[in-house]
Amino acid sequence: MSTVAPDPMASVLANKAPVELPPAIRKEVTFRCKDNSLVYVTFFQGDKQALVKATEKGTPVKLTAEKAGDPLKADGYEMTGNEKAVTLTQPGKPKQLCDI
Repeated sequence: MSTVAPDPMASVLANKAPVELPPAIRKEVTFRCKDNSLVYVTFFQGDKQALVKATEKGTPVKLTAEKAGDPLKADGYEMTGNEKAVTLTQPGKPKQLCDI
């Protein structure tokens, strides 16, 4: 005989959708762009998310894509590429190549 009361949330929790954990950081890279500016990019596992900062201490912008291989986008930003080089469009700037 157990003195532990049954969990009143057991049925609710059993019927919840599985939780998707956020992706792990794959690599953080500093790129120099063709206009001689720097951009700081954090790449995540799964290739569907990245964080972009215009300054080292700046606020990151989260770029996402529906599926791996699609351009990462958000709020006037668009980025394609990998840890060695990206093509980046930022608000108020033309599309440009940024590399290490």
